[in-house]
Amino acid sequence: MSDTSAHSTSRRSGTWLLRIAIGLFAIGLLAIIGIFGWAILSDSEPALWLYLVAMCAPLGFLFGVIFALWSGRRAR
Repeated sequence: MSDTSAHSTSRRSGTWLLRIAIGLFAIGLLAIIGIFGWAILSDSEPALWLYLVAMCAPLGFLFGVIFALWSGRRAR
């Protein structure tokens, strides 16, 4: 029989990266929605910090791709 406990712990070690990726992506999406909401509700331009926070979306996407590549490798 094979030892599955070592295999499951190696799979679990990268879940922190997935959680960070999902969190950053969600924060970025909320900032993007905030930018559109600001444009609808106000005549002024959104603040710079809102644009900077919106950059979390592509960063979260990048971390998600890194997680997918990292977790998809085969164990030897």
